[in-house]
Amino acid sequence: MDQLTTDLDQLAMVSLTWGSATDPAAPLALLLHGFPDTAHTWRHLGPDLAAAGYRVVAPFTRGYGQSGFPADGSYHVPALMSDALELHAALDGDTRAVLVGHDWGAITANGIAAFDGSPFRRVVSMAVPPFSAMNPSRGSIGSWARILPRQARLSWYTVFNQLPALPERRFDKLVAHLWRRWSPGYDATADLAHLAVSLATTERKAAAIGYYRANTRPWQTPERYRHLGGAATGAPRVPVLYLQGADDGCLDPRWAAQVNGRLPHGGRVALVTGTGHFLQLERPDVVNARVLEFLAEEAP
Repeated sequence: MDQLTTDLDQLAMVSLTWGSATDPAAPLALLLHGFPDTAHTWRHLGPDLAAAGYRVVAPFTRGYGQSGFPADGSYHVPALMSDALELHAALDGDTRAVLVGHDWGAITANGIAAFDGSPFRRVVSMAVPPFSAMNPSRGSIGSWARILPRQARLSWYTVFNQLPALPERRFDKLVAHLWRRWSPGYDATADLAHLAVSLATTERKAAAIGYYRANTRPWQTPERYRHLGGAATGAPRVPVLYLQGADDGCLDPRWAAQVNGRLPHGGRVALVTGTGHFLQLERPDVVNARVLEFLAEEAP
């Protein structure tokens, strides 16, 4: 594992890398982490992708780790999408590139999968499916309605994160609690240690919380990102693999059944048994095998 710094328009982005990150002869695999997590979440998948011939880049997203704070102060989803697209261009990526995201990284990846100008041929989304696939359809409105009450209870932290100052003050206790509830039985000691280093200051904690605050204020999205706004909640245009832990304590696992059959041709959905929200860390053998199998397939 190495480290790479890339200057984007709004910030310098620091990434963990596996394989030769700057060699354009190898296809690019871009891996996006979520909350409350870091690029170290890909410490199992990264090496396996590199062994399969990819140059793997896993950035610390806006405000995390040693990556910079954005000059425009935006943590909106279209801004996160723009960073991933800029990173692809800066690394001389091409149409062989693939994109993998978990949690907020999945939200970002789902948006890019729906963007008509996306250079990524396949997308893997973990723990958060495309929002378009979560909308009720004529045949699923009953099961959709049965999920909502529990999902509302599970999502309490998104409301808490809208409060001023308090989430930053309670951050360490909050994130330890979320890891315990979201992935029951998983020992997150190493991951919480990485997170403590990554978000060591109040300013960095505020940046991570800022993703949630920005999500409720889409009208504040800077003009430079607004061309990506429709794709952020749109339907994917490329094959998507959606993976979710069967014991996920963040997003109700029944969403996987709602998503099944609503992805583009070549897409698929799988529940990973024995895992919660952080499935890529809990059962990397199973998750990595599914990801590699999906990415190896030819275009439908």
